[in-house]
Amino acid sequence: MTRLIVAAGGGGDAVAASMLYAALYAGRGGPALVLTYAWDRQLIDPVPGPRGPDHFTGLRPMTRSVRTVPAEAKPIAPAGSTLPRLAAEQPHTFALLDPLHGAEGITRQLEELIQLLDPESIDLLDVGGDILARGDEPTLRSPLADALTLAACCQVNASVRLLIAGPGLDGELPAVELRDRMGPAVLTLTAEDVEPVGSVLEWHPSEAAAMLAATARGVRGLCEVRDVGLPVPLTDEGPTVHEADLDEALNRNELARALLETESLEEAEQASRDVCGYSEIDYERNRAGRLGSRPEQRLDPDSTLRLLDRLEAEARARCITHMTFRRITEALGLGDERRQDLRALLLSSRPEQYAAPLWRIASDRRGST
Repeated sequence: MTRLIVAAGGGGDAVAASMLYAALYAGRGGPALVLTYAWDRQLIDPVPGPRGPDHFTGLRPMTRSVRTVPAEAKPIAPAGSTLPRLAAEQPHTFALLDPLHGAEGITRQLEELIQLLDPESIDLLDVGGDILARGDEPTLRSPLADALTLAACCQVNASVRLLIAGPGLDGELPAVELRDRMGPAVLTLTAEDVEPVGSVLEWHPSEAAAMLAATARGVRGLCEVRDVGLPVPLTDEGPTVHEADLDEALNRNELARALLETESLEEAEQASRDVCGYSEIDYERNRAGRLGSRPEQRLDPDSTLRLLDRLEAEARARCITHMTFRRITEALGLGDERRQDLRALLLSSRPEQYAAPLWRIASDRRGST
């Protein structure tokens, strides 16, 4: 029997699916099937939005509408994707959640998988909890992917359990706003549950998955994320996983209800503009147009560390204790192509500040803790 995990928002939710599997199902059957978007939300995405089957070579047919992403699959340039590497490093099968045909297309994918696999369980997993939004919250930034999967999961003739991991860790809805929208914690992730994705967290760009893993390992404080430096609390609530009522989530989520009968991604985007006032793919398009043509930045170690000292001093004044590597990359004016180089420089220069997979802010300019 197969366990099906639907990663609501793609990217970090697919990584978190491995943590969830380790906590809930390890030793109880074979690997899971993780149905996920290929949508990593890069710093500057040359191909904004989720990747469809036409953006890859080497996908394998599983059903009429579902393709799996094996390790040997490759994204077609200039598109990129972390899914092939994730498939190479994890035992689970990753299948492509394709929103090209809107919520109706995703519903069809789910129905085909359920008919083929007769899964022992179906978990819809969202890291952070923005799937529980109404749609009008001013802090929302990326509601479309979650709302599409919610709309689809509510239309299949099968029992789907909605799980929220790390309430508030995506920096969209604060944990305090989610407390009356979900039930008590069903489990708390531990450092042992993070072990299966330890190597993945060394390179995967997801900030939410990084903070989920860090809190499971005991990291606490205030972490700064994104280009705007949004502060996200790292608390004892961080590694918890809660169950929420699927139907109540749909009844609350105006965007998900508006998406129920959509038959294309374009219709879904327009519904997001109508309900939320924007489309997150429009944001990616605008960002790519604004920043995509800037020249590749050179990484000079001495000047980079001096800039880091200044960045940390400013962060300490804001009571920030940690940053994601994505936040540091953007704050220093670097692009995706330099993120791993920057990470290597920081870990080799100041290894004592590594609070895996986050960066701990030094207590003084010398980089000591």
